[in-house]
Amino acid sequence: MKKILFIIFILLTPIYANALEYPNLNSRVVEIYDITDNKVLYEINSTKVSSIASLTKIATTITAIENISNLDEKVTITRDILNTVSWDASKAGLKVNDVVTYRDLLYASILPSGADATNSIAILNSGSISDYVKKMNELVKKIGLNNTHFVNVTGLDEENHYSTADDIRKLLQYSLKNPLFKEIYTTREYKLTNGLKVISSISLYNKNNIDTSKILGSKTGFTGNAGYCFSSLSNINNHEFITIVLNAKQKGDNLNDTVKILNFISDNYSEEILVKKGTVIKKLPVTLSKIDSYKIKSTSNIVKFLPKDYNKEELTIEYKGLEKLNYKNNKGQKIGTIKYYYDEELFQTENVVLNRNIDFSIKKFIIKYYYIIIIFALIIVIAITKLFLNKKNNKNKKKFMGK
Repeated sequence: MKKILFIIFILLTPIYANALEYPNLNSRVVEIYDITDNKVLYEINSTKVSSIASLTKIATTITAIENISNLDEKVTITRDILNTVSWDASKAGLKVNDVVTYRDLLYASILPSGADATNSIAILNSGSISDYVKKMNELVKKIGLNNTHFVNVTGLDEENHYSTADDIRKLLQYSLKNPLFKEIYTTREYKLTNGLKVISSISLYNKNNIDTSKILGSKTGFTGNAGYCFSSLSNINNHEFITIVLNAKQKGDNLNDTVKILNFISDNYSEEILVKKGTVIKKLPVTLSKIDSYKIKSTSNIVKFLPKDYNKEELTIEYKGLEKLNYKNNKGQKIGTIKYYYDEELFQTENVVLNRNIDFSIKKFIIKYYYIIIIFALIIVIAITKLFLNKKNNKNKKKFMGK
């Protein structure tokens, strides 16, 4: 039987009359995802199919990492490879006859968003760009991205080349689980084996020298259809975030919007203690024991990442388990679970384990079963008396017969 308890704690932060409003953004497509809590915190048109520009290179790079067995193998950049690079694509600066490694090409793909690097990866690994793109599309199917399809490895506008902010977030989240990808994605500057230095293109959009310290890693992008795009990884108040912005119209708005979002979260969200460690959640009656009840308590501070105007009345605590205890219950026994909900969302579960033995009480046993004991004692007394009288009668009968 479920018991729903609504807990209101006086010491919680006061409720604010108005909900927090996110800052005005110039990007038309946005998704802010809390990796730590596995939750979309905020979104604008995040499932709308869009052009994604060079955020495509996230897929190009993770596909290479998963398909190339020796990333330190040296390869030569040829004229034929460089001739496949569109004149209007961003480039890392590779030249004909440059000898580099696949690892170099991965950094050159992500940091300066080099189409010369991505095309080189595709052709050198698969023989052609179209064959490599097949691998990229196989990867997104494996991940379960249903609104993504690639036609090229760079992100230049082409028919049937599209994704959504939500799918790109899922792709980036998947990719960041790979240690090498995360290392590349969070690097700001790298020197290739041929001496070429590549720098993260985040600097191209930071003309106003805004503080980007909250951004641990990023990938930029721009095309006419996609507008200015930006993906980022951040850590704010001990929570990891992925932020995707697409379709900003002015250069720099993609970075400015991202920084606005991150600063807003930093200023307005934190881990709030909703239930303090040791708070009594429920009392269970205990029978035939030296104690009358057993207190179920929270075993730790119950915290949730919430905005400063969170509503304390949205907290719900549910206990499910034994409804009473007795001396047969032993220390260490699991007797139930506690589930904590905020705004009907389950965010934490605790097992309830008995932390003491339930000692048997003879006194309470006697009190509870007093009448039964008296009756039982009377029965025994009567039985013994009857047995005694029978023996006495039999003895007297024998004496009489003897005479």
